[in-house]
Amino acid sequence: MDSQMKQEIVIRALKEGLINDPRWQDRLEEPMPAWAVLEIALHLLEKIDPPSIGYD
Repeated sequence: MDSQMKQEIVIRALKEGLINDPRWQDRLEEPMPAWAVLEIALHLLEKIDPPSIGYD
């Protein structure tokens, strides 16, 4: 995958709120730590299935 596509993915992830740190744009070729992958997965889960709000 070329670097332009990687930049576009990071920009979209930032806009969607999946990641919060724009510094990832400068570290596209570095391995992502497990905690960062898990954080993204948790953000995604919250977007798909937000915490329930009572109807009372």
